[in-house]
Amino acid sequence: MAIFKRGRIYWYHFIFSGEHIQESTKQGNPRVARQMEAAHRTALAKGEVGIREKKHVPTLATFCRDRLQPYAKARYENASPKTWAWYQFGLKTIAAYGPLSNRKLDEITPEHITGFAAHLQGREWKISSVNSALRALRIAANFAEEWGVISTAPKVVLLDGENHRERVLSHAEEAKYLAAATEPLASVATVLVDTGLRPEECFKLRWEHISFSSGRHGTLRVLEGKTKAARRTLPLTQRVRKVLEARWEAAKKPEDGWIWPAPTKQEHVWHDSIRVQHKNALRGSKIAPFVIYSLRHTFLTRLGLSGCDVWTLARIAGHSSTKMADRYVHPSHEAVIEALERLPQARELAIEAEQKS
Repeated sequence: MAIFKRGRIYWYHFIFSGEHIQESTKQGNPRVARQMEAAHRTALAKGEVGIREKKHVPTLATFCRDRLQPYAKARYENASPKTWAWYQFGLKTIAAYGPLSNRKLDEITPEHITGFAAHLQGREWKISSVNSALRALRIAANFAEEWGVISTAPKVVLLDGENHRERVLSHAEEAKYLAAATEPLASVATVLVDTGLRPEECFKLRWEHISFSSGRHGTLRVLEGKTKAARRTLPLTQRVRKVLEARWEAAKKPEDGWIWPAPTKQEHVWHDSIRVQHKNALRGSKIAPFVIYSLRHTFLTRLGLSGCDVWTLARIAGHSSTKMADRYVHPSHEAVIEALERLPQARELAIEAEQKS
């Protein structure tokens, strides 16, 4: 019997009278899936059913409009407006390219996807923008597969040459950048590079989230995010404490309110409100360009290099899975040797403890 899993759902497939039979069981239990496959085989052998007609497959545009967009809106419109805006951008871009969006999902090939990317490049889109649209297409295809609309999602390959957020600043670059940055960017950047907060988490900090009396230098709390793991409490470094205390005293020691208030729609600092300051700081510091998110990546990379284990790093970063944190943790050759050298000693201690008990 041949069953396989797509997302959380099991499918089965087999050959009968030269025809390929493949269907979703709509079940997450492998035992039930095997029973359903066996029942279908038996029914075909007895002649109780014929070869089933191929189910209707919608076009990419129809699937995005009727299935994916309502799903994304319900999940992200209020919980994560930025993610919802990204979905809107991606789905609108896909819908605007008829040669791809008007094609049935099971008829889309890598050539059609390449044509979509070439079309966007022909409109002089940056590689990062093209890849953003391609990611939206990949998500649509993967959901179509997971929800049983198609059996296999087409492979979507991103373009090379994108300016990623994974740039790591050296300590010298960090010092030059912070010296050239003006307020409130200088304070925001200091918090980001010393805590690893996501930029949005930092922008949304409020005074009621800060405690100067707990921990060694105080703590801050993140109370919202995409997942439960994003809600966490982090210790302040001495430098972050000084930055926050200075702002708190300058604001006449408020008990609540935004730490970085600004005349924006959000009523606090946001990406658009510090973009010019960031560009000026890059120009003034004369260091290689980077995006604000790179400050978080810099912190997490340094944390991984310090010997932090992957579970602790994931908790500090607010990752929902250690797989996301794993890329930051790469033990050195010396660390591996030290770990192996400690093993015999740990074994002796364990034996001694067992003997005493």
